[in-house]
Amino acid sequence: MLFPRLLLCLAAWALCGSGKPTERKERVVREAPLSAREHDDAQSFDYDHDAFLGAEEAKSFDQLTPEESKERLGKIVGKIDADGDGFVTVEELKAWIKFAQKRWIYEDVERQWKGHDLNEDGLVSWEEYKNATYGYIL
Repeated sequence: MLFPRLLLCLAAWALCGSGKPTERKERVVREAPLSAREHDDAQSFDYDHDAFLGAEEAKSFDQLTPEESKERLGKIVGKIDADGDGFVTVEELKAWIKFAQKRWIYEDVERQWKGHDLNEDGLVSWEEYKNATYGYIL
C-alpha cells in the first residue's frame, strides 16, 4: 500500500519538476520604437495628432480649422526645437513625442501628490498617505 503512494508522489514530483525553463532576460532594456504601425499620411492623421500633441491637446486641435491648426503647430515647433537652431531634428522630435505621451502621467502624479501632501510641506508622511488613501477608517 505504501509503494503505490510513494510511486504516485514520485511521478507527481517528476512532472512538476520538469517544467519549461524561464526565458533569458536581457540586462539592458531596449527602447521600443514609437510605433510599429504602418504610416499613411492620408489615413493616419488622428494617430499623428495623438502621438505628436498628446491625447488631450489633440482633442482641441480636432475643433480647429486647418489654418488655425497650422498656426498653432507653428507655435509648438519653437518648443520642440530644443537647441534653438530653427530646425527640428529626429532626436528633438522623438523627445517631444515622448514628452507629449507622458505629460498626462506627470500631471496626474503632481495632482495625486498635492492630494496626499495634506500639510503642504513637500513630503508625504505615512499618516498623510493613510488618511488621504483610506480616510480616517484606520
